[in-house]
Amino acid sequence: MDYRYGELPLDLLQSLLTYEQLLQLFLDLVSRSGGDVDQALEWMKQLQARGLISDEIDLESFRDALEKQGLVSRDGEGNLVLAGPGERRIRRQALEEIFTSLSKAGGGFHAIPRAGTGNEPLPETRPYEFGDDPARLDGIRTVANAARRDIEALSLLPQDFEVFDAEHQSSCATAIAIDISHSMILYGEDRFTPAKKVALALTELIFQKYPKDTIDIVLFGDEARPVPVEQLSRAQVGPFHTNTKAGLALARGLLMRRKLQNRQVFLITDGKPSCIHEGGRLYKNPFGLDLKIVNRTLEEAEKLRRDGIQLTTFMIATDPQLVEFVETLTRVARGRAYYASPTDLATFIFRDYIRNRKKLFK
Repeated sequence: MDYRYGELPLDLLQSLLTYEQLLQLFLDLVSRSGGDVDQALEWMKQLQARGLISDEIDLESFRDALEKQGLVSRDGEGNLVLAGPGERRIRRQALEEIFTSLSKAGGGFHAIPRAGTGNEPLPETRPYEFGDDPARLDGIRTVANAARRDIEALSLLPQDFEVFDAEHQSSCATAIAIDISHSMILYGEDRFTPAKKVALALTELIFQKYPKDTIDIVLFGDEARPVPVEQLSRAQVGPFHTNTKAGLALARGLLMRRKLQNRQVFLITDGKPSCIHEGGRLYKNPFGLDLKIVNRTLEEAEKLRRDGIQLTTFMIATDPQLVEFVETLTRVARGRAYYASPTDLATFIFRDYIRNRKKLFK
């Protein structure tokens, strides 16, 4: 797969001075290559040959440093492969990169604004109830209640006790379904890398800040398949059609196994559905909106709605047929849809993720 240098951080390339800056470039390239370490290092050599990386930088020493730090390792055949620490660095870098582009309001600990069980006290108090955490007792209000009742013979009765309320911290199960059909890299625009980067960053965010949340990654082309987190950076686009039905069905199945009430699917696509499995074979029609394919896909959207799963679709193209399909899909699922360029995708998804976690449980 060829990449235009304009897609790379040229300002970084022109000012590479430290190991960390060089590592930042390497991690970006290895993600674009689908986890191919040798390809990423070869691209760096080509960049150096074109004068985009200074000749003063010793790329062989850099490769050795990657091995010493355990970011890459050797497989059984002696080839360089990305190691576990390297996978984690890719996710962390994706998260850091995305958060620098978000407004300050985009981050923070996202509690929902109602009372419940949690670890964030509110300034408001209420009468003590059996089972309340004694550590939340408001001693001043408790004594004041007793004093108002009888200031001379001060004694505490059960009705005098007050406790600080606490915000309810919601937990959320999320599935990201990413289109890996060939159109995601056609027409001189790489739409897949930003989508994968968002999935990497959101995974790392959940690991770091919301350990009670869950995330599942689904890739869909001719078929749909789940991707383990540790293999996400290696995901690539293929010569596939777009089986949106299979992507939604697999995402729903994964979420229904999660023991959480708050469930949501983020669907990232740049094309209309163009295939389904039927009778043991792949039925495909890349031309126009095929009613058979569309109806089967809408049936999956209806199942999401019935199971109480929020569907949010992120369109990274504005093809009229795609717009028509997504509008119908959104109505059936009673979900939401956004028109986002690849560069805006992260902002939309992260803000929507945080907002969706604030839903009240029924």
